[in-house]
Amino acid sequence: MTATLILEPAGRCCWDEPVRIAVRGLAPKQPVTLRASLRDEKGALFRAHARYRADAAGLLDLARAPALGGSFAGLEPMGLLWALEPEKPFWRFLKRDVRTPFAVELEVLDGHDPEAGRLLGRAVHERDFLRPGVRREPVRAGRVRATLFLPPGDPGGGSV
Repeated sequence: MTATLILEPAGRCCWDEPVRIAVRGLAPKQPVTLRASLRDEKGALFRAHARYRADAAGLLDLARAPALGGSFAGLEPMGLLWALEPEKPFWRFLKRDVRTPFAVELEVLDGHDPEAGRLLGRAVHERDFLRPGVRREPVRAGRVRATLFLPPGDPGGGSV
């Protein structure tokens, strides 16, 4: 592998938090395909890909470089995440256990073919659904079943 994927914040962040995706170590104007994939809690595969061209310095920053095609086109810095589609038709993207993150695998492939390109770089980014310190409290009242999420530092549960 010759390219380095740069993710900010690195390693892990909340699902709704923006992540900066960049690739360093490419040849000037090199055509590449970025591919994102994840498996849901039932093992179903979700994928997205987009074709890009590195700049004159061999850098690809998704905040500045438009996708040239694939699952989406245009300037979409978070496109690889919002464009994830199921491998099985009509499968829904659903998170049942918010206490565990999804691991999104990102790959950089040489050229503009998402299946046959040589792998240049890979990274895994975990996407959380529950911030550290948030408490989950089950709610049961008659036939009502729910979960109350309390922010960190809220000792009494606040008022509802």
